[in-house]
Amino acid sequence: MPDKLFTPPYYAVIFTATRTDADPEGYEKTADLMSELAASMPGYLGVESTRDPETGLGITVSYWRDLESIAAWKKQTDHTAARNQGRASWYRDYALRVARVEREYDFKAPD
Repeated sequence: MPDKLFTPPYYAVIFTATRTDADPEGYEKTADLMSELAASMPGYLGVESTRDPETGLGITVSYWRDLESIAAWKKQTDHTAARNQGRASWYRDYALRVARVEREYDFKAPD
């Protein structure tokens, strides 16, 4: 979970993908670079990600201030190259959804 909540409205980009077995080291290196690059983009708020090692199914949710920020990320040249590499070898399939977050709340159990 992100360290903090964001002030709605904002956007969530939900990326659900099934990995192949191809080039796990290259994938991890590129994923780390994309995380760093996304964090440097204007409008970026944060990310949550998880993957089931048995099935290869992963879900990454990135949070953005507005649709323009998401569009800029989609057009970013290194991100485009990583997306093309993912389609060529790293992903069996994926789906991407963009959702507007209208409200949020959280719960934390006491320590």
